[in-house]
Amino acid sequence: MGRVSAGGTLRIDVHVGDGSPRALPEDVLDGLTKPFKELPPKHLYDARGAELFDQICDLPEYYPTRTERAILRDHAGAIVRRTGMAELVELGSGTAAKTRVLLDAMAEAGTLWRYVPFDVAEQTVRDCAAALAGEYPELAIHGIVGDFERHLRAIPPPEPGRPRVVAFLGGTIGNFTPGARRRFLRAMGELLSPRDYLLLGTDLVKDVDVLEAAYDDAQGVTAEFNRNVLHVLNRELDADFPCELFEHVAFFDTEHEWIEMRLRARRACHVRIDALDLDVDFARGEELRTEISAKFTRARVEADYAAAGLELAEWFTDEDGLFALSLAARA
Repeated sequence: MGRVSAGGTLRIDVHVGDGSPRALPEDVLDGLTKPFKELPPKHLYDARGAELFDQICDLPEYYPTRTERAILRDHAGAIVRRTGMAELVELGSGTAAKTRVLLDAMAEAGTLWRYVPFDVAEQTVRDCAAALAGEYPELAIHGIVGDFERHLRAIPPPEPGRPRVVAFLGGTIGNFTPGARRRFLRAMGELLSPRDYLLLGTDLVKDVDVLEAAYDDAQGVTAEFNRNVLHVLNRELDADFPCELFEHVAFFDTEHEWIEMRLRARRACHVRIDALDLDVDFARGEELRTEISAKFTRARVEADYAAAGLELAEWFTDEDGLFALSLAARA
């Protein structure tokens, strides 16, 4: 599983994939037999989905990635000074495009020790770990391939004397409903020793036109990303979704203050999912919800932290108030 690089160690632990329990069949059986059909957004991110999401991050309408990266560039030094971080654990690490800003700040401060990239896509974790091992030869890397809702216990425990920061970036915390969000914040808090911190990225409430454009771009990349989940079901569960019959829908729910992404059937269709021995009917215009993305205020973030046994330590945002990074510690 592990190998020694020039100065650090590189280890990859796999907890999903062949021979491992997977949540997809259970999620599909549960979500597609409800009166209002839905699927959790994590199933959008197979290899093709991850590739499409990388394209989304470069779109002019999609502000979260570049804004969060700019906040990190402006405040990485302050984050490292405040936390003394020697270890960075990143949930949903992807290609670690923004992570290097923090790793560079840790190296400059002389605290750099270990990076733990955690992602559901095995090849992404392996490629990211290999690239970082070359860029930071003295860095210990412990990659984890898993579902962060099920495998947080696979993360190695904190090391005494090496302060840890657990990062959950990109606004992904908004994909959870409020109760689930607070439970997950509490679970992340359990990864922290008294000297450690959580670094959380949250998209902020703003003009509806700006929000909706970010999830329904003019080039149609987000629409392709959304429909890709049907290709995942066809491939993984031997389903026969007519993907071309489903159109992408994205809108801001003002009551809940979150974006919803859905797939709407253009006409009535019948779907067979052989792996589950399941037949599913869609009426014309019927929708399947594939993602929610909650938007936050500082007060909401503080309330969620308090409910999870955490407290806000630092708040960083851009001058336009589009996005925020916050540091929290155990209360």
